[in-house]
Amino acid sequence: MNTPRRSCEVCAMSRLFIANCRLFDSPQRPVSISVRDGLIEGIGDLLPPPHVEVLEAGGRIVAPGFIDLHVQGAGGGDVLDGTVEALQAISRTCARFGVTGFLATTVFRPGGDNRHLEVAARCVGEDLGGARLLGIHIEGPFISPQKRGMILPDCICPPSERVLDEITSLTGGSLRMMTIAPELEGSLRIVERLVEGGVVASLGHTNASYEEALEGIRAGISHVTHLFNAMTPFHHREPGALLAVLESEGVTAQIITDGVHIHPRVIKWAFKLLGEGRCIPITDGMRAMGLPEGRYIYSGLEYEVRDGVARYVADGTLIGTALGLNEMVRRLMDFTGCGLEAAIKTATENPARVLGLEGKLGRIGVGAHADLVILEEDLSVWATVVGGKVVFRAEGG
Repeated sequence: MNTPRRSCEVCAMSRLFIANCRLFDSPQRPVSISVRDGLIEGIGDLLPPPHVEVLEAGGRIVAPGFIDLHVQGAGGGDVLDGTVEALQAISRTCARFGVTGFLATTVFRPGGDNRHLEVAARCVGEDLGGARLLGIHIEGPFISPQKRGMILPDCICPPSERVLDEITSLTGGSLRMMTIAPELEGSLRIVERLVEGGVVASLGHTNASYEEALEGIRAGISHVTHLFNAMTPFHHREPGALLAVLESEGVTAQIITDGVHIHPRVIKWAFKLLGEGRCIPITDGMRAMGLPEGRYIYSGLEYEVRDGVARYVADGTLIGTALGLNEMVRRLMDFTGCGLEAAIKTATENPARVLGLEGKLGRIGVGAHADLVILEEDLSVWATVVGGKVVFRAEGG
């Protein structure tokens, strides 16, 4: 097994000077960005110091690196594989799409093998060759069996503080988010404990009524896992969890903005109601993300990836996306009509704030981490920088 190096050691190895780039929120004139020890030390009309690596951006757009709060797999690897190699594949693939930080999203098997959580916990903060692994996001196990989606039944159990203690022990302080169904008996106490421990409690895979969702939000739920998907639909006599979320101004929401998981007009409607400060595009990426289109195997069943969408071959069931986050951001702009600055902030500033990292990640400023993405006009990724190190560069770039 490969042993990753600590990212702080990598940051200290060199300096970087990004010349002739345009800031995403003020693209009128070119600037340069100077990086030392993984942090931004200067922005403006600067000259490169001697003996420093210079990355000539050629007038391209520079933005904070994207943060994906929901990645199960990529590049042929899956968090459930339980290997460093799989996490390295995810990290490097995410970087190809402008992602500089991600949550390893996975499940917990009550009474089963959960070594994958221990492996992921050990890799948080380590150099995986691409995007930073910021922590673990567990979907469940305290979720509704009726709204489990692709989560297997053996990854679900009733809310239990004992099970939460086991998860906390396995993840060793690296659990950053847990998806939970607030209608389940005992779930509100779990929500309270998550919040007390600094873990984001996220509503999802839920059959909650409007009132039950509000109870969960009052208990401390502050986020939503893939809005609309795997939750109660809106009805004029039974508004369900959706209305509770839309009404609660402090609640942020993940949205799979591929235009397939959610109709483009619904994405536009939700973006208008929530506002740009509460929307966070995610990939919900799976093993096939970043791989060529074709047929693969998932949970022993054959599926096909076409146009960035994965469906089972047997019945056409939608099982996930293979699109990168830069494409999700571009489609968000297309579907909602929002500008570049707003779209970029939904994938950078907003998720950083959800994780309590807004002072370090999700922004371009002196003292912030040098986690950056350099973009072409069509939002394809030209280069990705993590901790002042170029971890991806487009071919021919």
